[in-house]
This record gives sequence, structure tokens and C-alpha cells, in this order.
Amino acid sequence: MARPILLLGACAFALMISMVSSSVVEHTFTVANQTLKRLCSEQEVTLVNGEMPGPVIEVEDGDTLIVHVLNQSPLYISFHWHGLFQRRSGWADGAANITQCAIAPGTNYTYQFNITGQHGTLWWHSHRSLLRSTMYGAFIIHPNSAYPFPKPDKAFPIIFGEWWNGSVVTIDNQGTFAGTGPALSDAFTINGKPGHLYPCPEIYKTETHNLTVTPGKTYLLRIINAALNHQLFFKIAGHNFTVVAVDAGYTDPYVTDVVLSGPGQTVDVLLVANQTPKSYYMAIQGYNSAGPTTPFLNKTATAILVYENSTSSVPEMPVLPPFNDTPTAFTFYSNLTSLTNSVTNVPLQVDVQMFITIGMSVTPCATCNVPGQKGVRLSANMNGKSFQLPTNISILQAFFTGATGVYTEDFPTQPLLAFDYTNSTKLLNQTQFVLTQKSTSVKRIPFNSSVEIVLQNTAIITVESHPMHLHGYDFYVMAMGFGNYNATEDVKKFNYFNPQKRNTVAVPAGGWAVIRFRADNPGTWIIHCHLETHLEFGLATVLIVDEGPTPFYKLPPPPSDYPQC
Repeated sequence: MARPILLLGACAFALMISMVSSSVVEHTFTVANQTLKRLCSEQEVTLVNGEMPGPVIEVEDGDTLIVHVLNQSPLYISFHWHGLFQRRSGWADGAANITQCAIAPGTNYTYQFNITGQHGTLWWHSHRSLLRSTMYGAFIIHPNSAYPFPKPDKAFPIIFGEWWNGSVVTIDNQGTFAGTGPALSDAFTINGKPGHLYPCPEIYKTETHNLTVTPGKTYLLRIINAALNHQLFFKIAGHNFTVVAVDAGYTDPYVTDVVLSGPGQTVDVLLVANQTPKSYYMAIQGYNSAGPTTPFLNKTATAILVYENSTSSVPEMPVLPPFNDTPTAFTFYSNLTSLTNSVTNVPLQVDVQMFITIGMSVTPCATCNVPGQKGVRLSANMNGKSFQLPTNISILQAFFTGATGVYTEDFPTQPLLAFDYTNSTKLLNQTQFVLTQKSTSVKRIPFNSSVEIVLQNTAIITVESHPMHLHGYDFYVMAMGFGNYNATEDVKKFNYFNPQKRNTVAVPAGGWAVIRFRADNPGTWIIHCHLETHLEFGLATVLIVDEGPTPFYKLPPPPSDYPQC
């Protein structure tokens, strides 16, 4: 008897949305393999509508978005609308095997959802292995009111990416078989192009992105890090930025000459074209938080900012931070705060408290041959649990239908074993901390609970900054710091007044971050590291948020064309 009431609630909700919706925005994503030339070599890749980056989606707060996906590729695919809440539309979140099964080759699927209460720069991407290296694009939500900062004359997406000279499917499979993860990419890209610093004669003509500006004008740069495995420093020679938003949440204006962005994060900055009219390099370089022994792409991608009507010149190059500049990284991340008038509902009391260690480990693997570690493969874990995706049904469908044997609700709220988390000397060769088992272990969260999660980095195998992304929610970053989190002392650092709001937080290398949110969006929401290799290694779990007491907080049935495994 509950489902008919649910359907009536869904109709009422749809009517309410239609009353405030500006319009219905409709796109078609045709996914197909195509030959693309980068770094002077041709490579068959999987693209959306033949573009890299893919189509820009532009909507207004209140719109309904419909995206028809036609899978003409030979691969199983899904699309995640990164940062979108998906209230009552969790079936459209796009996390493969979490909220849907993948879209099979030769089949179609339509994503449909409403945009309510959000504005700013987000993005969309494939949510299956390395395929998001070529399938990604900007998702821009225009506000219904004026910006809380000077109106820019123009706005441009600036999207960071990575490029492999080879089939990413083959590279991913090889890394999986070996147990070491995929090989490093061959280049970083800005808006799909690597720029001048790579050895390719054609790069000056076709493989460098150019942005023309008018002296005296102000530009909004919508910076999106779509790279798979690298946080990236970004600078423009001779220019400063004013950060005005992160992850589609307004910030207090923050002036800086360098931006750092982890995979999954977005940063909106104002750029005033107030320098000598000539050409300037825009450049990105990786931030290697894990130290010199960890594989790392030590290369630089460039684009060119050129002033209108300026004489031709060799672009001026910015001085980028050292690749291991953790102080600059922490300064940027920790100095961000929300606009005071945009901060609402910061949970002051906590109903569900979780302390989660995040980091690397190994798991048994009879066929793998990691150098020096025969019989195991590299993995990653949260509280000693290395996440394994289900294969026969999505977690959301299992939750909705009551199917058993798909997951276990035993994800621990505290580490299975307490230790000196960030002391690499003490952890060396301590196998009881290193070996983890694969499982599909999730955490059940009561509806409308206020949730606090301490994300504690570990020094097992390596110390590294992990960009942690939570689907279905924004959260407040209450504080972050280095070393082992101390609940007595570090709570004094909490910002209850104007904490930054994000959907992806970069937990400091060898440190911690504390996030809070209210669990008022029922569904199955994966929280995971947005370094793609770490997600594949198992640095993830799922938060199952219970339905609420009224029809508005019930899950509707899946759409009629919902993909099956």
C-alpha cells in the first residue's frame, strides 16, 4: 500500500517543480569510438558527440534536464552528474553498479532530473574506470539572482584533463591484471589540448588552447579538474585570481596567484585583464603529495591567454610551485570560506559520528605479480575495508527492492585497528595494517541525521592527499590539519561561522579533514577518492540514507528504461 502513496507524492512533487521550473533542457549524447590526434599520434578513443571535452550543459536553477544517451560504442558506460543532488532522482546519479547498471553497447538510456537549489560550476563525466579521460564536460547552473560579486564580462570553462597515448581500456586492464594500477598518462591537457611544452611540431598549430581577452574586462574562469589521478596547480603569468566559488558554492573573495584543484573539484575565479597587452601562458602542473618514490607525471600543460589587438610575442611563462609544495597546497585549501549569507544548516550537534581511515593497502591476488609482493595486489581501503562493486544488480535497486546478498551493512564507524596513523616509521613492515579484504560493506544512515565524518589519512605504503567526493550531497569542511586527529584539541579549530561548502575535499597528505552534513536526501550514495586509480583499488564505501516519513522523502520507482546488469 505504500507505493501508490509514493506515486501520488511523486506527482505532487512533479507538479510543484513544474510551477517553478524555467524550462526543460534536452541533450542527446551519442557515444562512439573515434580517432583523435594528440601529441602527433592518432588514437581511437571513446567520445561524446565526437568532442573532447564533451558538450557544455547549461541550465538554470529550477530547470529539468533530459539527456538521451545513445551508446554506439563497444563499451559499457554510465554518466555521473558530478555535484548534482539528485533529490528523488537517485536512479540518474550515474555511478555504475551503485545507482544503476552500466548502459550496454547498442542500447540507449535517458537521464532525467530536476535542478533545484543549486547554482554554479559543476561537471559531468563517465563513471566507469579510465573512460572519463575522454568523456567529460562542464555542467553550468546559472542562478536566478545576481552574482554576489562583480558581474563578469564573459565566462569561460577551463577544464584540466589527462591524455594517454594508447587505449585506456587496454592500459586499465593491464594494470588490473598486474595488480599495480594503470600506467601514468602521457600528458596533461587544458580544454583537451596539451600545449607547447610537448615534443610535437604540430602542437603550436592545433594542440594548444587559446583564450583572447580585452584589456580592462573581467572574466569568470570556471576551472574544472577532470584529470584522473593528479591534483593540479594552475597559474597565469603576471595575473592574480579572485576565488569566488568552489564546487558550486560561493566563497568569501580570496585573492591568490595560484589555484590548486583536485580531481572532481571546481573553482570559479575572476580574472581582470589588467596587464601589459601581450601573450601569457596559462599552465598546470601536478601536485605530488606522495613524495618522490610514488609514480607521478612531472609534466606541464599550457594554454595561451592573449590580449586582443596585441602584437605577437613569445608568451610569458608563470613560475609554478614545486611539485611537492604541500605548504602552498594547504594554504590554498584551508583559506577558503563560504559567504556568510550562503551558510545555512551547519550541523551544530552530531547524531552519527564516523572516524574513517583512508589509504593504501594490499589484498590477496593469486594471479598478480606486484614487484616484491608476489600473491598480492595493490589496493586501498576505508577503515580496513576495500570496496568491491556488486556485479548483478545496483546497490540502489537492491535497496529499493529489498534484494539480499548484494551488500552488508557492517561498515565500521571506527577503524578496525587503532594505530599511529601518520607515522610512516612505525608502520614500516607492519603487515597487520597493510593486508585488507575485498567486501561490499556499506553504512546505513537514519533519515535527517546530522553526520560528522573524520577522514584520517594514513601512512601505510605511502602518504598522499586524497580528494574525497560524496555523491548526493554538499558538506561543510569544519577543519583540516596534519598528523593524527585529536578529538579534544582539534575540535577547537572547527569553523561554525562560515566553513567552506564542497562536494569533494582534499584530505591533506599525512593529515585529516572533518566534514558535516544533514542526511536528508534518501538513496545510496558512494563516498570515494576521486583519484581514479584509488577508486578502482577500493577506496570507497556507500552511505545508504533511509527514506523519510513523507512522500516528498520517498524514492520513486526506477524509470522504465533503467539499465539491467
